[in-house]
Amino acid sequence: MTSPFVLPSVADLHDAALASRLQHIIDHKTKPLGSLGLLERLALRLGVILGTESPVLNAPQMLVCAGDHGLAARGVSAFPSDVTWQMVENFLTGGAAVSVLARQHGLGLTVVDCGVAKPIAARDAAPGQPRLLLRKVAPGTQDASVGPAMSAEQCAQALANGVEVVRGLPGNALLLGEMGIANTSVASLLLARLAGLPLAEVTGAGTGLDAAGIERKRAVLQQALDANAATTTPLEALAALGGYEVATMVGAVLQAAQERRVILVDGFITSAAVLVASRLQPHVLQRCVFAHRSGERGHQLMLAQMQAEPLLDLGLRLGEGSGAALAWPLLQSACAILREMASFEAAGVSEQSAAA
Repeated sequence: MTSPFVLPSVADLHDAALASRLQHIIDHKTKPLGSLGLLERLALRLGVILGTESPVLNAPQMLVCAGDHGLAARGVSAFPSDVTWQMVENFLTGGAAVSVLARQHGLGLTVVDCGVAKPIAARDAAPGQPRLLLRKVAPGTQDASVGPAMSAEQCAQALANGVEVVRGLPGNALLLGEMGIANTSVASLLLARLAGLPLAEVTGAGTGLDAAGIERKRAVLQQALDANAATTTPLEALAALGGYEVATMVGAVLQAAQERRVILVDGFITSAAVLVASRLQPHVLQRCVFAHRSGERGHQLMLAQMQAEPLLDLGLRLGEGSGAALAWPLLQSACAILREMASFEAAGVSEQSAAA
């Protein structure tokens, strides 16, 4: 029998003295006060996460978790469930958007089979190439519209897998990605249950449903909420409504937060994993940077639940970690500005006058 999952401890990063020093450094760079906008707040956040006035991001890791969902058989997606394993293959052969972006930005790419329905063979990857980890709990979840998607033991195993995967990754930055046909349904369910929001407000087109398809999806999701009405705690909701890839990401987020890594969150589904993780360990959010505001209905409401300020708003709704990869250079720039941009005093430049 699977051992109960032990939550990684996540300490409070609050350090008023460090934050004050960082803000002073940022305010006295050779620029008008606040003129780098959100980049200044990002630099402050990264300095606090990494506990230094000279933050350096090293060996960034893109983690893409994949799994299938019993709900897919109910027509909640515009694509068949076979697309999950086909896209895993595409990640590994370098043809997917996240593969291209990871290659462009020098991100280590690890794909995890958390619960893909079709068996995927283990394979060796050359240094610098995408690699596959087999951490399959089961070949897809059960249909949440008629009962729990996972047992408590299966959910605990997926969480533990996420912890173990992150422990084996180098670097101090984790970028989150996912793949799983029907997992926007999972994100909508978790948001509705944990935040008490109506399904009509949190359910969107996913992979491209039309208006009739969205209504059908909402009806199925309501059945899932009704069938699992007694599950109210974060772990109960995750097991009943979630997916293996989402639970694995929750474990990964908790471990990355414990290790004080920067966590760069992609879109709707990865944000759902962070929402669950933050309900288990609230200080997780101190380590998170939210890459973008997704075009998926419900993501803005999810971001609001976590008081998150996304970096980009490009209408993205692909998933995979693509938005996180696109935002990555902003984190590099924020750290470089903090480390390398001259102060007024060092550069011999006159500061803004107090009367201005």
